[in-house]
Amino acid sequence: MTLEKTPPASAGPSSPSASSLAWARRRGSVARFWKEYRTHRAGLLGLAGLAFIALIALFAPLLVGDVQSVTNAPGTALEKPSGEFPLGTDQFGRSLLGLLIWGARISLTVGLLAAALSVAIGTLVGVISGHYGGWFATVVMRITDWFLVMPTLVLAIVLATVMSRSIWTVILAIGVTSWPTTARLVRAQTIAVESRPYIERARALGGGHGHIMSRHVLPNVMPLVLAQTTLGISSAILTEATLAFLGLGDPLIVSWGGMLQDAREAGAVSSGHWWYLAPPGIAIAFVALAFTLCGRAIEAVLNPKLGVAR
Repeated sequence: MTLEKTPPASAGPSSPSASSLAWARRRGSVARFWKEYRTHRAGLLGLAGLAFIALIALFAPLLVGDVQSVTNAPGTALEKPSGEFPLGTDQFGRSLLGLLIWGARISLTVGLLAAALSVAIGTLVGVISGHYGGWFATVVMRITDWFLVMPTLVLAIVLATVMSRSIWTVILAIGVTSWPTTARLVRAQTIAVESRPYIERARALGGGHGHIMSRHVLPNVMPLVLAQTTLGISSAILTEATLAFLGLGDPLIVSWGGMLQDAREAGAVSSGHWWYLAPPGIAIAFVALAFTLCGRAIEAVLNPKLGVAR
């Protein structure tokens, strides 16, 4: 008598993997965030303005070509706005509209990279000091307080003065001097997160310091970090413009702050050449306002208790 083997039951539809579930949750979170963000008219206005400036900066070579050459300037010095030059010309006869578009590239790049560096340092300091606590946190916070009470612009000027004049020096000077505020905020949020019960359960199950900080603390402080980044970009752009206006930027590149410095050196203030001063100043104010509107909207979405007006 032969025993027939029972064929294995046909497997049903495969259950989704943990990674697919995680991605589904992330997509759902992004969809909910965007749905709530769209209800903030000021945030949408700021986002539209940033998208417009970013597109112009990205396609600058196609829109205006190479306008940075002094020897091949198409106009004469300090021409008033006209049909050929809608914003006039600078002291070398270059189109101010073309320079304004090229300057958007540098100003946005410096703002984004400097803010990213600042927030990365602040997040690292805040999470580590909030997690470990004790004498280590005390020492770190005293150093943070020292940076916090020192004027950021003064420290950035010192760094930009002693280092070589380049765009990377400006990014480094802004990034390493503007992180204390982020560190304070992230540390407070880290302490609040680590007081929750699931952190105790993670420790009881054998979770180490790295696991707790990377898998539990960091995801919970990321909304705060995101909001702080958008707000920090506007400050970084203003600081870059200030450093360039003081002559501490890279003289070989065109930025909005550098345009203001050139206008000052050309005597545009005293001679009444308003078209040399107004466009870069308005552009800096516009981008800073747009990032601020986006940052406030993000804060309102991530923390509705703030009660930010829509």
